[in-house]
Amino acid sequence: MKFFHTADWHLGKLVQGVYMTDDQRYILEQFLQAIDEEQPDAVIIAGDLYDRALPPVEAVDLLDDIMAEIVLKRKVPVLSIAGNHDSPTRLQFGSKLMRETGLHIAGNITNLEPVILNDEFGEVHFHLVPFVEPSTVKSIYGDDTISTHDEAMRKIVEEIEGKMDKSKRHVFIGHAFVTPYGEKQGNTSDSERPLAIGGSECVSAEHFKPFHYTALGHLHKAHFVLNETIRYSGSPLKYSSSEANHEKGYLIVDINQDGQVSVEKRRFNPRRDLRIVEGSIQEILRTPISEDYVFVRLTDLTPVVGAMEQIRTVYPNAMHVERKTLPRDPFEEEAKALRREQLDDVSLFKAFHKEILGQEPSEIAQQLFEEVLQEMLSEERETAKEVVVK
Repeated sequence: MKFFHTADWHLGKLVQGVYMTDDQRYILEQFLQAIDEEQPDAVIIAGDLYDRALPPVEAVDLLDDIMAEIVLKRKVPVLSIAGNHDSPTRLQFGSKLMRETGLHIAGNITNLEPVILNDEFGEVHFHLVPFVEPSTVKSIYGDDTISTHDEAMRKIVEEIEGKMDKSKRHVFIGHAFVTPYGEKQGNTSDSERPLAIGGSECVSAEHFKPFHYTALGHLHKAHFVLNETIRYSGSPLKYSSSEANHEKGYLIVDINQDGQVSVEKRRFNPRRDLRIVEGSIQEILRTPISEDYVFVRLTDLTPVVGAMEQIRTVYPNAMHVERKTLPRDPFEEEAKALRREQLDDVSLFKAFHKEILGQEPSEIAQQLFEEVLQEMLSEERETAKEVVVK
């Protein structure tokens, strides 16, 4: 069986005040063309179809158009889940009706029954597991030991494995921050919203050993974790300057009759690239005119008057301009090059505390901050759910 693995579309995404909807449509039309050429048996979208719980109308229309093209016109099943940016209730609405047409969307984990597709060798079981808070898993299964995303995922996989027919082939579809052994790691992009803080968001890749392939979403850089059958497809477009060096695309996955998997990455060609341009204002003004989205770092030692206006004569879609910080000595280079907006919330708190009080926060102060931040993250997602329900 051959299927496409993609994730993190983030339809309705706003980057530096620019809606990316037209760029997303451009990419997804390439995706439709690839479906026509490759004739996959299914398409997987591993979460974050939208960029927020209440997406703009244009984003909803775009998703509707693409799903109609894939499922209704081309008769290719779509297997999709809610990510942490999505509203589970919004995506779950009408799922029973849509399932009859081949559109399978899991917004919550109330039903862990697999979606079963067939090829010439028999059944392939797809297990759709949307993003879910540990507290929800704790409540559903009455397991008071669950407090982290790793513990929640362990419980979910145990439930699936307990009913699994081991004679069949199994594919897991999930949206989580997966690392080889559940250890804390940095995000691959600034545009990825944290799932939790203090490392409690990390999930061990070892949980996915029962599956022949694990299709993941959340991290925006395409890569595998622990082994080549546990993979992130990455996002289809660059959504921040930290993704400038990413190669965006999708994965073509073949699973044979024995469950052996082969994976091939295909690249998208964006309407406009997103990249970083560095140099003096005079050097930049001598470069060829480009429609790309650029983040400019000026190396001029003195302030440049009207920098953005000048830059947009060459790069009309320039998104941001800043002066590159020049270190006072070589040993400060790495620290000085780190921009504040690239720090996570905890690092920002520690930097602010040190700047104001002249010392690092105590363990107790940092713990209190992390607890409050975690509550805010959870409340934000719950509020989004309530708004959709109303």
